[in-house]
Amino acid sequence: MKKLLLVLISALSFSISAWAAVDLNTASQAELETVKGIGPAKAKAIVEFRKKNGDFKSADDLDKVPGFGKKTLDMVKKDITVGNATAAAAGKTADSKSVKEDVKEIKIEKKDAREEMKAEKKHGKKK
Repeated sequence: MKKLLLVLISALSFSISAWAAVDLNTASQAELETVKGIGPAKAKAIVEFRKKNGDFKSADDLDKVPGFGKKTLDMVKKDITVGNATAAAAGKTADSKSVKEDVKEIKIEKKDAREEMKAEKKHGKKK
């Protein structure tokens, strides 16, 4: 039962990230990599560009990042945001703060489930 709960929580955490637009100004490299069309090298380039040049003003600023052209920008534009404005324009209603809170809660539940499984396993060995 615990393993099933853990699997469901993991699946939910992945699906939440799929529903929410990724904010170019706050996303980690790993979060950026969840966007179809952005791999590790492009995600790293975004993070480095952001550190060097400051926050993005719009999703179109992504074309200033080395490795991004119009084709890539057009492909990822529906899945990225700069604040909530781009997400709303793309028809996405997820609030980035609430999504982050949900993901944080899922991670805590996942950790708790893992600890329970360890405790049960340890307890079972003692009997």
